[in-house]
This record gives sequence, C-alpha cells and structure tokens, in this order.
Amino acid sequence: MPPSPDTARRTVLVTGSSRGLGRETCRDLAHRGFHVIATSRDPEQARDLAAELTHRGGAAEHHALDVEDPASIATLAAHLGGRSIDVLVNNAAIALDGFDAEVARRTIAVNFTGALAMTDAILPLMPRGAGIVMVSSGVGGLSDLRPSIRARLSDRTLTRAALIAQMQSFVTDVESGRHRAEGWPSSAYQVSKAGLNALVRVLAPELSPRGIRINAVCPGWVRTDMGGSHAPRGLSDGAASIVWAATLTDDTTGGFFRDGAAIPW
Repeated sequence: MPPSPDTARRTVLVTGSSRGLGRETCRDLAHRGFHVIATSRDPEQARDLAAELTHRGGAAEHHALDVEDPASIATLAAHLGGRSIDVLVNNAAIALDGFDAEVARRTIAVNFTGALAMTDAILPLMPRGAGIVMVSSGVGGLSDLRPSIRARLSDRTLTRAALIAQMQSFVTDVESGRHRAEGWPSSAYQVSKAGLNALVRVLAPELSPRGIRINAVCPGWVRTDMGGSHAPRGLSDGAASIVWAATLTDDTTGGFFRDGAAIPW
C-alpha cells in the first residue's frame, strides 16, 4: 500500500491546522506538492501558516472553520463550491479537562459530529480516487470498552443513524448520571474516538462505490498542546502516519492504521 510519489496539483483540506499535528501535516503535504487548504477556528493562525507555506514555495490558502458550528461548515463548503478536494483530513479535536455533561456534549460535537458534518459537506467536491483521513486515537480501541458498548459499536449491521444515536445516548446518559450503569467509560474523549472509528467502518462501504476511501489513523502519543510535554513521540512522527494515509492511491479503505501498519479496532 505505498503512497503516491506524485501528488502535484492535488488539493488537501486539513481541519484544526493552526497548531500541532494539523500544522505539521500541512507542512509535510505542501512539501510533497499538495495545494493545502488550512482551516482553523483562529483565522489568523491559519493565515500565518498559509503565508509560511507559500513563502517556502508551496501552494496554500487559509479559511476560518469551527467544526462545532454547522453554519461555519456550510459557509466553507459554499466558498469552495466548484473546487475539487482530493483529500480531507479531519484532524480538529478537543480533549477537555474534567468530566461532566457539558464536557461530554462538546467533545462529541467536535470530535465525532464535527468530523461527520465536514465529511458530508466536502464529499460533493471529492472526485473518484479521493481519500478521507480521520485522525483518531488508540484510546478509542474496542478492547478498552465494556462488552455491552463494544458489541454495539462493532455490530456489522450498525448504520449511520444508529451510530449517531449511540453518541447522543452517551451524552444523555452522562446528563442523567447513568453513563456508568449503561456501560460507558467516564472519558468523553475515549468515547468520541471509539465513535469516530466506528464511523469509518460505517462510511467505508457507503463511499466505496464512489471510489472514495476512508481510513482512521492513530498518530500515537505526540508532544502537542493536547498530548503534553512528556509524550514520547515528536510532531514529525505523529504527522507521518496522517500523511501516509493522505497519500495512499490504492483502494485501501475502512482500516485503522498507525505508522502505515494496520492496528486492531
């Protein structure tokens, strides 16, 4: 499953690109010849990144984007109407301190619902041979979930609507104080990434007839604002997994990868 050495003139859209893994991914893909669309809630940081990439001889542009806001997603999609997006990297994510109903709501809204909404919004712009990369995490692995939740999220008959309902039920269960009794862990980040992984498995057969692949990637524990200074991996190591998936040209789809190798769901 080698990545393509010829990525000239292809366009990639990266969410959450103002810092950390998103920023490093943009730099790497620009170096490989991609036209980079850098997006961020902080338009100034995205603008600075685009200017940096252009200064280094790359092709880049910036747009404000808040994946938690449907209107922001719709505005970006409308602005890009008529463009061809060859790769979408859903990288934007949050890991909030504490655990309560608001933390659960916001985490699911950004890490799961935001990625799904971005995918749906950009899909009409993606040609055959395009790819979607969901930046996930090993903490979303099924083996770390209780059997009842594991069974729901790994069900081969799971539909998009049923998965969305599961994520919503997690938030509702946290609000009512019943999440532990229902089998959920007390980590909104863990649930959001487990849901994102399940989403890849649900969407892969939907997108395959259109010639669009979708894969999840675990960059590992990386030294970023989110990962902290004690993480064992540097930015380039973490971004390499994302770039590998972004530059695939074969029909690999519906998988979960770290460092270019498949890992268990």
